[in-house]
Amino acid sequence: MPLSPHRRLAVSVTVIAALAGGFAPLTGASAAPVAPSAVPAADGAPATHVPDMDGVAAALNAAMAKGAPGAMARYTAPDGVRSRAVGVRDRVSGAPMDIDARFRTGSVSKTFSTVVLLQLADEGRVELDRPVGHYLPGLLPDERVTVRHLLAHRSGLADYTEAMFAQTVPGFEAVRNRVFGYRELVGLSLTEPPTTEPGAAYKYSNTNFVVVGMLIERLTGRPVADAYQRRIIKPLGLRHTSYVHPDTHIEGLRVRGYLHPDEAGAPLVDSTEQTVSWAQSAGAVISSAADLNTFTGALMRGRLLSPAMREAMTTVTPTDTTSTRFYGLGLRRYDLSCGTPVYGHTGTVQGYYTYAFSTRDGRRSLSAMANTSNRGEANTALGDTLEAAFCGTRPTPVASARTATTATRGAVSLPAERDLPERR
Repeated sequence: MPLSPHRRLAVSVTVIAALAGGFAPLTGASAAPVAPSAVPAADGAPATHVPDMDGVAAALNAAMAKGAPGAMARYTAPDGVRSRAVGVRDRVSGAPMDIDARFRTGSVSKTFSTVVLLQLADEGRVELDRPVGHYLPGLLPDERVTVRHLLAHRSGLADYTEAMFAQTVPGFEAVRNRVFGYRELVGLSLTEPPTTEPGAAYKYSNTNFVVVGMLIERLTGRPVADAYQRRIIKPLGLRHTSYVHPDTHIEGLRVRGYLHPDEAGAPLVDSTEQTVSWAQSAGAVISSAADLNTFTGALMRGRLLSPAMREAMTTVTPTDTTSTRFYGLGLRRYDLSCGTPVYGHTGTVQGYYTYAFSTRDGRRSLSAMANTSNRGEANTALGDTLEAAFCGTRPTPVASARTATTATRGAVSLPAERDLPERR
């Protein structure tokens, strides 16, 4: 398809999301939409921020100290690429972490799915404020749920993964090789009561993006994998990105994922091979750090969506009282300590934590990954790479970035986010 027109970021185990305006009225001052034009102007001069790659490495090592066998981060900017990798990507062979290796991205997949659906909206094939039932008759009992509600996690659809992974390892082993149908997953959700009235409040739910996958397949008449390939992967030249559901194998150079059991001291579980059928269009994309940088950068530069759809995607509402965390349509925004907002998504799938974010202009991007999960402290540490990379240090006005005495910015603490239930 032709393409259209630090040092601290603490993260705990909570999920965020909110959405752009355009549906049922929100209540409370914190729910006022924040348009892209309201983004702090500090990001207008990216050259003033020198990435603190020592800080990035420290964050990766902290993730290892909290239970990850290895971790890596890749930062891209107009002046080039910087990367760090620590630990191992395979505990058995001892192979070191490799910045070029592929891994499971978890809920970063939601941004891929959102881009596809917004492209279809650009083409007039779906309307964001139409009820889902218009396109998938009889699927949902509440006919007030709209397409926009899905993308913003405001549908009220219960997250079936809450029960599925109530016990970490037994839950995972029960689904590791299963192949679910979309309707089967939606059916699991519908056995639980709604979490909220449609449009009334944010509640993260993987069910939303299972339905998004159903919409994509209904509208295109083709599998989701085809839509990802034709609309994102091929146009952007993402050579290490794929959607292989229900195949369990990660092709080529890969990072092995390790799941922490609920029991303290229990051995790690190698979770690399799995169908991820429990997530599908909500979390089954495989990628690399370089490809994720390319994807988020291209998205923010407007290479994948029209101006109107990119505006809809990046018009956000706050999701807590700190006014530092926001959600748009399938896209998170963090406001960092130096005044720089970054857009992207976090990902959690068994054995992997991922961060993939870019600045508003798409000129600077960071992808970070640690090969573990169900260990919130490791996720918290990995999130610190954002502050170190995007805020880092500032050169003094009278010296070059190479020779200046540097100063670090004050810390900002943000609770971390997860994409499937964790037990610690």
